[in-house]
Amino acid sequence: MDFTKIKGSCLSVLSLLTAAATQAQTGNPPAVCYEIFVRSFADSNGDGIGDINGITSKLDYLKELGVDALWLTPLCKSPTYHKYDVMDYRQIDPEFGTMDDFKRLLSEAHKRKIRIIKDLVVNHTSDRHPWFQQARSGKQNPYRDYYVWLDQKTIDSLGIATREKSGDSWEVNPWHALKEGGAEKYYGLFWSGMPDLNFDNPKVREEIYSVADFWLKEVGVDGFRLDAAKHIYPDWEAEKSHAFWIEFREKILRMKPDAYLVGEVWSTPDKVAPYFKGLPANFNVDAALATHQMLKTGLASDLIGQLQQTYQAYEAVNPNFIDAIFNNNHDHVRIGTTVDGDIDRMKLAASLLLTLPGEPYLYYGEEIGMLGSKPDEHIREPFLWRKQAQDQQRTRWMKPFYSTDDSVRNLEAQMQDSTSLYHHYKRLIRLRHEHPALGQVAPANLLHAGVAQEGVLAFTRPHASGDVLVIHNVSGTEKTVELPAGARNKGLLFVSSGKTSITASKLKIPAYSSVVLQ
Repeated sequence: MDFTKIKGSCLSVLSLLTAAATQAQTGNPPAVCYEIFVRSFADSNGDGIGDINGITSKLDYLKELGVDALWLTPLCKSPTYHKYDVMDYRQIDPEFGTMDDFKRLLSEAHKRKIRIIKDLVVNHTSDRHPWFQQARSGKQNPYRDYYVWLDQKTIDSLGIATREKSGDSWEVNPWHALKEGGAEKYYGLFWSGMPDLNFDNPKVREEIYSVADFWLKEVGVDGFRLDAAKHIYPDWEAEKSHAFWIEFREKILRMKPDAYLVGEVWSTPDKVAPYFKGLPANFNVDAALATHQMLKTGLASDLIGQLQQTYQAYEAVNPNFIDAIFNNNHDHVRIGTTVDGDIDRMKLAASLLLTLPGEPYLYYGEEIGMLGSKPDEHIREPFLWRKQAQDQQRTRWMKPFYSTDDSVRNLEAQMQDSTSLYHHYKRLIRLRHEHPALGQVAPANLLHAGVAQEGVLAFTRPHASGDVLVIHNVSGTEKTVELPAGARNKGLLFVSSGKTSITASKLKIPAYSSVVLQ
């Protein structure tokens, strides 16, 4: 990677590859996705660590919930608990099982029409990866150029010795010296144990394409969630990152035309938009943050206007963009903690997620109201299947601080209660599947509903089969809403509270409640 070239030849590369971005979207988007932090989900062998066979044993549960696809956090051999620093791209970490276990999971998932999306980490490797172990031996080693190296004088002259903290990396000193010494330092955006790969080296690109080919064709995964997609090149060479993902997608289409891709680009919409040239789907971090803030304060922000502006930015790049929306993931504070464990507001968060446009992602345990905040381990606590004394599949790799039997009702108990958060999620997912206006992923269909009232968020999801009107009371007090003329006499599709009442022209909606009409 040549840090002295801020614009360089990437513009010509981009112009050659842009045509690939106009192809049809990669794969058919799953309607509802579910992220599993593998270590914490379900333990099949009693060693306290979640594993592949544990996931397989829960496929019927996930199918019953209504899930269409699973995003699995990294499975490859790695020295850390989270596995985001890969030592071997073609080997399952023994803590999680074997390749045969994984192929059985794929087979059983596909029988249930559930797709498997693998987390693919290509921005960096582990410092224990054989490539880096070779690279650290000196400039003469052919693997040296698989990574990014500069001497301190050059780093200082370019003004890149430090960086500001960002949402996805708190590392402020990204240049790291080898313990054994040497004139050059290597670039590791996230920390010293994760050296960044050099994608200016064609051999690195071919290695990564070969890895993708292995998982798509030989193993049989349905697609990839692409970790740290924004950081293939540093921010000042963002155009080269955009061009790389166009090239990557072009390669993937040749390997498996229906493969699915979703990128992690943790930034503002204007910075995310260019990544849709290559990646058909990207996560919407800003919308998640806005939802957390709205539910924390009870004040209805102009989320609809914010989303419409975001869609305009995305659509200018790719008219068929897929907005991957979420409330929680393995890096973000759980919504349950944001709302102080309030079940009504957790239900409202579910209602928002599953009535807005885009492709919704649920984070494991979100459907039972699991809690969690930084540090990251505590956003990744064990799933509560049953009471702890009877829960043989509950993982024990860490002692939970937030999600315990005292703070969260286990799944078994919630399944027996028709008013539980679990059943709320299940109803909403079924509603989304049954009504095309709600299930539409691309193009995004969202209009203001003509309701301007503090504490009320209202929007329309237009569709040829019939428009759907969605009204959320995000405040802590009951609201009486004057229905727009065009929305009167519509039928009720969904109410989250039995205390809701409706006349021809007015809707009385309790605190933290939702209504869907058609």
